[in-house]
Amino acid sequence: MSPDVVIVGAGPAGLCLARALSGQGLSIVVLERQAESALAEPAFDGREIALTHASQTLLERLGLWSCLPAEDVAILRDAQVFNGPSLFALKIRAEQVGAERLGHLVANRAIRRAAYQAVATCPDIKLLCETAVDKLQTLDSGVRLCLHDGRQLQTRLLVAADSRFSETRRQLGIGAQLKDFGKSMLVCRMAHEKDHHQVAWEWFGYGQTLALLPLNGRQSSTVLTLPPRDIERLLELDETAFANEMERRFDRRLGAMQLVSSRHAYPLVGAYARRMIGTRCALLGDAAVGMHPVTAHGFNFGLTSVRLLSEAILQGRGSRQKIAAPVTLAHYERQLRLATWPLYQATNLLVELYTSEQLPARLLRSAGLRAAQGLLPLKKGIALHLTARA
Repeated sequence: MSPDVVIVGAGPAGLCLARALSGQGLSIVVLERQAESALAEPAFDGREIALTHASQTLLERLGLWSCLPAEDVAILRDAQVFNGPSLFALKIRAEQVGAERLGHLVANRAIRRAAYQAVATCPDIKLLCETAVDKLQTLDSGVRLCLHDGRQLQTRLLVAADSRFSETRRQLGIGAQLKDFGKSMLVCRMAHEKDHHQVAWEWFGYGQTLALLPLNGRQSSTVLTLPPRDIERLLELDETAFANEMERRFDRRLGAMQLVSSRHAYPLVGAYARRMIGTRCALLGDAAVGMHPVTAHGFNFGLTSVRLLSEAILQGRGSRQKIAAPVTLAHYERQLRLATWPLYQATNLLVELYTSEQLPARLLRSAGLRAAQGLLPLKKGIALHLTARA
């Protein structure tokens, strides 16, 4: 089998790229370790994805947005950032830029299901599930892949989209700058007594970081960041004890709380690939840039990489260039770095400052929020970044 493009990883980014390239005269194969049934009906994993207006526009163009159930899509109107026990908040409002909302919150499970549905009926996309790449070799004519089940593929362009811990990236000899924050993130859905008014919270407490992502009704996705051993203890609590502890951690600002979903924990590790491309290959999604979730930009960056790579490939074809031409891939890498590097570094600096328990850092972060609240151009800039359509 000799497809034009092989994508390793059938997560949302990999499937979105396949859909973006479909209908353009290319044959596309997507490789995935999981069974196809897990793609068609993904399990709830606790994660809610904050989507910007630009991401929504791309999902609409790819046919995913219409596949999202209404109950899995919630409006993100405004955002607030708190520090320590203070009630003062840095407020980012959509109305500052004439918008009705900053974006939407969508269940990760719903995005994964919609991505599968968008490619399932495309005749030029073939899904090979329950398999993995044992070995790959770059040749003059393309990239040869030896699969775990014994099959071999040769492709003109290989795309690694298999997570921030990408094994394909490693096989390609591409390193990554990994940032282990030494924390774990617990995510779950909770009902609460008081209304969230569709406002997201980021709360940098002392010894913990809390986030509240408003869902429909008086429910929210709650995100708690702590050292792994503390997260493990919380996972072992019964539902009542867990709800009581979360009420206390949120300083009862939401009133009574109740657990309404399963709980899930993830290690907090950022990743930024040292190269985004290689000979006849490119990195996509978290394999290229794996963000700390504090700025909620992980999947938005993934969709940015989908847009940039698909545009580079299709524009190159229009200029009669080969789809893996060095100039095509170099253009993709350059644009992706420009779009992601500044925010990736700023996010890491923000996390270091706002999770430090040193007294100077506590004073600086409190002063920083108050200063930022008075800087209208800064707040408008953030809101514009979230609400821009492209």
